[in-house]
Amino acid sequence: MTTVLLAATSATSVGDVLAVIGACLVAGAVNALAGGGSLLSYPTMVAIGLGPVTANVSNTLALWPGYLSGAAALRGRVAEADARLPVYALAAGLGAVGGAVLLLAGDPDTFEAIVPFLVIMAALLLAVPQRWLERLRSHPRAGGTPAALAGVSVAGVYGAYFGGGLGVILLAVLNAFVGSGLRGLNAMKAVLSLLINTVALVAFVGFAPVTWWVVAAGAPAALVGGLAGARLSDRVPIPVLRRTVVVLGLAAGIALLVT
Repeated sequence: MTTVLLAATSATSVGDVLAVIGACLVAGAVNALAGGGSLLSYPTMVAIGLGPVTANVSNTLALWPGYLSGAAALRGRVAEADARLPVYALAAGLGAVGGAVLLLAGDPDTFEAIVPFLVIMAALLLAVPQRWLERLRSHPRAGGTPAALAGVSVAGVYGAYFGGGLGVILLAVLNAFVGSGLRGLNAMKAVLSLLINTVALVAFVGFAPVTWWVVAAGAPAALVGGLAGARLSDRVPIPVLRRTVVVLGLAAGIALLVT
């Protein structure tokens, strides 16, 4: 890893390396606390000069340790999750395979054209009040398990294709169609997010254009950020954090759209 970083500093500026480390540190913490960390780290990858697909792929690999630490922090709550979690995991994994194939086989120009709208959409999803999502659990679940399977499959496609705001999408689907309590739903969200990103990681390592110095710099930072976010979860005002990410995400999406 040190060799990769030394090579990076000779190929790019120290400022770029520090920007990646800082962005992934914050993104890992934000993912653990409120979700939406990719909305902060992905634009940083683009800003230092990576192409949209390369930035997306490298961002996914760099943030993966943060998803791992987030899931590990909630491992004690998995027992409170819905017993059908393995089935949902299979559906999410298959969706992630489809999303990874769609990204790798698709036209990079198409991805570049739609990604600003995906960033804006994810930011707007983060703006949805948590209490609205929680109310979904009090309503009849249209379709039950089939609807949940379809929802997590679509989330898997989205998560491997881009992934910004994936946790919010998963939580909305699980709130709507799964009967576990909120603690169990959060654990399910963490497990499914980790699974989707793991599928994407495996696909990207073998077949995608990865900027490895970004991964080497960002992955440890995301891990530390995820652990810090889990520890700070009872101290940080989550609504304020979510609003901050929404504003920054919308600004990043608009900037990507006009540049």
